[in-house]
Amino acid sequence: MYGSAGEKPSLPRGAGEHLLIVVDDPDIGELLSTTLELAGYRIHTAESGAEAVARLTEQRFDLVVLDLALPDLEGLGRERRPVAHRPPVLFLTQYDSLGKLLPELGLGEQDYVTKPFRIAEVLARAQMLLRGRKPVRRDNELSYYDLILDDPACQALRGGRALNLTPAEYRLLRYLLVNAHKVLSKEQIGRYVWGDFHGDNAIEQLVSRLRRKVDREGPPLIHTRRGFGYWLGGSGGRE
Repeated sequence: MYGSAGEKPSLPRGAGEHLLIVVDDPDIGELLSTTLELAGYRIHTAESGAEAVARLTEQRFDLVVLDLALPDLEGLGRERRPVAHRPPVLFLTQYDSLGKLLPELGLGEQDYVTKPFRIAEVLARAQMLLRGRKPVRRDNELSYYDLILDDPACQALRGGRALNLTPAEYRLLRYLLVNAHKVLSKEQIGRYVWGDFHGDNAIEQLVSRLRRKVDREGPPLIHTRRGFGYWLGGSGGRE
């Protein structure tokens, strides 16, 4: 039985993030839209996979909630319209359909809840997917996934492993982290790290050294957008 919008326990809340809900069942769509909006999210809807792709090409979303029961999902991987920003996706699926989790969608991080679902579980999993996509501040620490920056100690850790960064590397990593998911130009990086622009080669060497330390034992967090600059994030790859 699906949870109701009037559940009373203390549930996870959003902070105005934009969610795209893709379902073709009016009752489920209304339940999710109402509950997630009351929980503090900004809600947008689509009733088919094709409509969802169209919305993703037009607007940036922080999370997609996608029902795997939609009839037009099989051909969705052949869509050629560019999607500049690929948000995480939370799938709604029957337990016996978990094998259909459509890796060809490529929408960043993924998680699922099985139907019939509970609203509390949807809210909790949505918050977990969203939490991994933005820096979190705790006391004097700044963190993203398993990356932690301790500013008073000028120390960086990844998965509990000390990164032993130089001052320039630390400043670069901090700049990338506080601007997570934003592409920063070489000129912006140079002026932040050194106070002036040192030239492309110096930036490339600095990024390369930092990337070797940060991404040595985990999924890559530092990415290149060729012709534009560099960005830090947990999804996508180097271009």
